[in-house]
Amino acid sequence: MTYSTARNILRRIPGQPASDGAGVRLRRSLGSRPALRLDPFLMLDEFSSSNPDDYVAGFPEHPHRGFETVTYMLEGRMQHRDHMRNTGDLGPGGVQWMTAGRGVIHSEMPQQHEGRMRGFQLWINLPAAEKMQPASYRDIPAAEIPEITPAEGVRLRLIAGRLDLSGETLSGAVNGDGARSTDPLYLDLRLEPGAQLALPVPPGHHAFVYPFEGEASIAGRPLPARDATVLSDGDHVVIDAGEAGAAMLLLAGKPIGEGVVQYGPFVMNTREEIEQALEDYRRGVLTA
Repeated sequence: MTYSTARNILRRIPGQPASDGAGVRLRRSLGSRPALRLDPFLMLDEFSSSNPDDYVAGFPEHPHRGFETVTYMLEGRMQHRDHMRNTGDLGPGGVQWMTAGRGVIHSEMPQQHEGRMRGFQLWINLPAAEKMQPASYRDIPAAEIPEITPAEGVRLRLIAGRLDLSGETLSGAVNGDGARSTDPLYLDLRLEPGAQLALPVPPGHHAFVYPFEGEASIAGRPLPARDATVLSDGDHVVIDAGEAGAAMLLLAGKPIGEGVVQYGPFVMNTREEIEQALEDYRRGVLTA
């Protein structure tokens, strides 16, 4: 494939220690402050601990409106339950993709009392025209996520989106048909020591990488570990792994370009819509 413009490092969003749910300890990069978002992405949390005190309380029942949540597990087990009577058992390599839309009330609770719990939760915004759509949920086992070797020493899991590689179009487990207006691309990349990967990224999409193991660089500039590194525009990115190899997430999405007003688990376009969400929740009609 012939590329024209390489994406480079634009800025860094440092990961910060945080706590959510009933006291789950995590590291938040995107969304640690309202100014630290990347349209259409609202938040990225990494949770990683072998201490059950850091995760066992989980995320008891709580509401959402106006966006999508994507939970990706690397280690451990989590169970999802929601008001639609969905139950999802999320294990290593699995994904849950939930569109809160008009409203959802759900819980995410660990299914272990010891061992390591490790994974990520991503929040993706919805445009105003889609914020009040009916809620939906999909549980995606690890075996349903395509895994390919696009270059020597590189392993790629295509969670969402489409990739054009060597003249072949590959579709991810979610959104492979481009139906979602934000057209998200979600990749888990694993590079062996010294490996290099040139990867297409849709021009005009906002994109960032989140390295969580090893060392890597883009255009000779190192990628800070466990920070979100925002990329400039372009049609591809070239990633070089260091001596220890590297593991990272790469995410890209079509920007919405609308105002964002967030109050906890509600993300809307105006303050009045937030007040309505709060009132709907108090009256028990958030999901009606």
